Amino acid sequence: MNTQNIDPVWEEKYAAGHAERYPWDVIVSFIYRNAPRDRPRSQVRVLEVGCGTGSNLWFAAREGFSVAGIDGAASAIEYARQRFAAEGLGGDLQVADFTALPFDDASFDLVIDRAALTCVGRSVLEASVAEIARVLRPGGKFFFNPYSDRHSSSAAGTAGADGTRIDIDGGTLQGVGQIYFCSKRDVEQVLSGTWAIRSLEHKELIQMVEPGYSVHAEWWVIVEKV
Repeated sequence: MNTQNIDPVWEEKYAAGHAERYPWDVIVSFIYRNAPRDRPRSQVRVLEVGCGTGSNLWFAAREGFSVAGIDGAASAIEYARQRFAAEGLGGDLQVADFTALPFDDASFDLVIDRAALTCVGRSVLEASVAEIARVLRPGGKFFFNPYSDRHSSSAAGTAGADGTRIDIDGGTLQGVGQIYFCSKRDVEQVLSGTWAIRSLEHKELIQMVEPGYSVHAEWWVIVEKV
């Protein structure tokens, strides 16, 4: 198990008690709209890469899907395992690296990235997406959710390794460690070859109250393995 690609700030946060209890609405929508309907939910496999404390997978497991998740932060996985056990839910939750997923080829129907892969550099991001392609079945869908280069926090950081921005001191992403902010071209390049882009949305929330004017910007991308 190699988790050296994961920023240690996340283990620090989870060890200090950071936890998300409920799923992101965009993930709920993605799963409901894209899960295969020709099989019972118990036979539809959902993987989250960078699952944190497992709130998205908690929702999916409660809805009857077969779920798995990996994260580089051991404290997050331990929290998720305890929550699943307390509620009688099943799930394969492991500490692992994005670039070495501990799963068989073509073993998942859906893969989720909810702003996890944006926390690594460009080369690690590309290797991680290649791993996701390996474990996803042909015709399976992948939700990719990196932050955009139009985010105010991009300009508020300094240049880090492998295209990341570090020491972010402005915008909504202060204190989250390194971030790789993606342009539209970056998204298209990372997803070239194996993938067919089915939806490419750029989301912006603008804080208009002065002096805190800022832009929170991210990509919501759905691709299909072809």
